[in-house]
Amino acid sequence: MEKWLTMSMADLGRGIAAGEIDPIDLTEKYLSAIKAHPFGTRIYARLTEERARAEAKAASERAKAGLRRGPLDGVPVSWKDLFDTAGTATEAGSALLKDRVPDSDAWVLQNATQSGLVCLGKTHMSELAFSGLGLNPVTETPPCVNDHAAVAGGSSSGAAASVAFALAPCGIGSDTGGSVRIPAAWNDLVGLKTTATRIPLTGVVPLCEKFDTIGPLCRTVEDAALMLAALEGGQAADLKGVSAKGLRLAILDTIAPDDVRDAPKAAFDSAIARLKAAGATIEHIEAPEVAEVMPLSPILFTSEAYGTWKEVIDAAPDKMFPEILARFRSGAGHAAADYVAAWQAIDAARSKWATRVAGYDAVLLPSAPILPPDAERLMTDSDYYISENLLSLRNTRIGNLLGLPAITLPTDTPSCGILFMGAAFEEEKLLRVAAAAEKVLSST
Repeated sequence: MEKWLTMSMADLGRGIAAGEIDPIDLTEKYLSAIKAHPFGTRIYARLTEERARAEAKAASERAKAGLRRGPLDGVPVSWKDLFDTAGTATEAGSALLKDRVPDSDAWVLQNATQSGLVCLGKTHMSELAFSGLGLNPVTETPPCVNDHAAVAGGSSSGAAASVAFALAPCGIGSDTGGSVRIPAAWNDLVGLKTTATRIPLTGVVPLCEKFDTIGPLCRTVEDAALMLAALEGGQAADLKGVSAKGLRLAILDTIAPDDVRDAPKAAFDSAIARLKAAGATIEHIEAPEVAEVMPLSPILFTSEAYGTWKEVIDAAPDKMFPEILARFRSGAGHAAADYVAAWQAIDAARSKWATRVAGYDAVLLPSAPILPPDAERLMTDSDYYISENLLSLRNTRIGNLLGLPAITLPTDTPSCGILFMGAAFEEEKLLRVAAAAEKVLSST
């Protein structure tokens, strides 16, 4: 049973289908592991034990009757604490939402439940999802699996840690500027950011709804494909027969390689060399439109975030971590005309980008330019906090601004990922490319 804690979702599902794993025993194993783990309460905000046991019992009965609802029926999963869970507090890592208890599940949680997934509980996160670091002195700061003194990455910090520390086979997170991909990269996981608007946000506590997306943090690309299907209530991408040979990939040379530190750079270069050796054609591209839109980030993100939360924040600003409060309030300084102009520039850039990369299967860049920063220093050095937070999200934010799906894969260097960006709404193609790359990158 111990090996169950480190198996992929797909393998757990196959074990259930074969009668080798009972969902009841599997769920109890995870619940026990969470409660016994020294970081359990730093990772999970709260467990949903009664719900998990009821869902596991139903999954067990379906499996015995040969009536499983899909490949993940009976597999447990953790949920970032911004997905509404009926009857269970959903606080988005903020004292502003303390004791907020929704009446119904988020749309994606409803779909996952219909697919037979078991809800283990809610994971800690950056306050109101507005940080790429995962530091949250208001609630808890989950640790990075590779350096327990470092942050796990945000804002889906607990989602990543739940998988990395073998306390869930998958964590569901959200990504507005990198909040799935950064914690996935820093904890050596697969993290999928979906195209904005592809998955409805009903029942998800918002940050910037024009950029907010939902995605899984898991162990394999196969798991990401299966989980995307479960979240949508659809069919998983067909990953059979994938190969890196013949892939046409591009390395983005605009913005993305700037100030990348030694370990992430070496990991990226090594991954590129292996993909080339496996038969992928890889070219370098410049994209001036990326340089044009990156300076618009403060206008777009902070204006919408503060516009969404202004009344709640201004009613009790003392309840917030000062760094997060300052970031929200920076949105008050932008004119409406500048916000409109920024969106017009974004639309033009997205059109230019689509034309530029039409001949490539994916565009590659380092997932993060930096390694996970030290949590204690982030608490005591404001300049360090600001610089590391902005740099952590720099590369991932490119995909959000351009409206793209993206997936980060582990390299052979701890806390260093390689990011693949695809075409808008073509997650299935991107997952096939990632599955082919995974074969190459995980074979050494």
